[in-house]
Amino acid sequence: MTSQSGMTSPMGTSSRGQMFVASCIALSATAIIFAVRGDILGDLSRQFHLTKEQLGWVISGAFWGFALSIFIGGQLCDLLGMRAILALAFLGQVVGTLMTIFANGYLVLAAATLLIGLGNGFVEAAINPLVATIYPDSKTHKLNFLHAWWPGGIVIGSVVSYALTRAGQGWQLKQAVVLIPALVYGFMLLRLRLPRTERVQSGVSTGRMYKEALRPLFILWFICMFLTAATELGPNQWIGEIMKNTATKSGILVLAWISLLMLIGRLFAGPVVHKLSPIGLLIASAVASALGLVALSRVSSAPAAFGASFVFAVGICYFWPTMLGVTSERFPAGGAFLLGLMGAAGNVSTAVAQPVMGYFYDTFGPAGALRYVAILPAALVIIFGAIFLRDRARGGYQVVQLKQGQ
Repeated sequence: MTSQSGMTSPMGTSSRGQMFVASCIALSATAIIFAVRGDILGDLSRQFHLTKEQLGWVISGAFWGFALSIFIGGQLCDLLGMRAILALAFLGQVVGTLMTIFANGYLVLAAATLLIGLGNGFVEAAINPLVATIYPDSKTHKLNFLHAWWPGGIVIGSVVSYALTRAGQGWQLKQAVVLIPALVYGFMLLRLRLPRTERVQSGVSTGRMYKEALRPLFILWFICMFLTAATELGPNQWIGEIMKNTATKSGILVLAWISLLMLIGRLFAGPVVHKLSPIGLLIASAVASALGLVALSRVSSAPAAFGASFVFAVGICYFWPTMLGVTSERFPAGGAFLLGLMGAAGNVSTAVAQPVMGYFYDTFGPAGALRYVAILPAALVIIFGAIFLRDRARGGYQVVQLKQGQ
């Protein structure tokens, strides 16, 4: 391994603490959107006269938009800078939210959801390489800490949405809550000066960056992202609605509970990653995810729902940030481009999962889809296990580091 030095933010940029806080707030905005949308699915279905499958197609637009913008944004980070990408994120989230609130039909709703997805994707296209750049020696740990604000935002969104429901407020006001964190990080963005990406600072050529995507191990890792994302975000977008019809009228609180557990797990990811190694952590996550999904498909009471969701939350907790962390640690020359590819893969997978979940909901009832999703983490146990054995045969998990001018 080569050593890495001088990769923290250069002179003239804001402190990395300020940049990290802004990144956390931006990610929490995307999570609040996710939580609120999960709570108002029934309202949208009734207001726009949609079947669950049609609703699934509307939801999938958010993830298709996310996939497109994170893929494009990951490549534009080096060219335009991460600040410009975050500005696009802000516009997408704010305008898309306002369009949703004032939607007068299916097409406007679908377009608004797509625009929000584009904004969400630009958020991750910028903040993932930003955090990898300003914390070069603790990427997996810091990315887990950053992505703690995905479940953190879901907790906030779920609790606020539940409180507004109890207060008799409509879905439009719930949707408007999204504007608060978006305006906060948008204001912070005006004051921040962000560094160049790690790849640019190291002098890695664009050609080499693209070649990293063709490495066999990365291709396998890319495929794994499809499976981990579908396992986590496929069920989570529907969990409030499913639990509402199988176990508890307050289904949104089950999502809040899952998210709270994920928040805690990611905030304290450092010791866990150190003890198990990133690949060992992913194996344990896949096992727990499969068991949790099977258990959730069988619950019929609130206590059982919260118990099963505990196992599921422990399983999915580390998937997304650890997949990104390993990408940045083992393929650093791929820079923001590979992180964007991984985010795109995760969101394409989630987009495909939404109408599939809706179809199974219509066909097999509220919990039917969860049993089928459990097949995905079962497959991941095998794949991650093979990678773990390969690493052990080569001396264990290795972090590849870049140095100036490499």
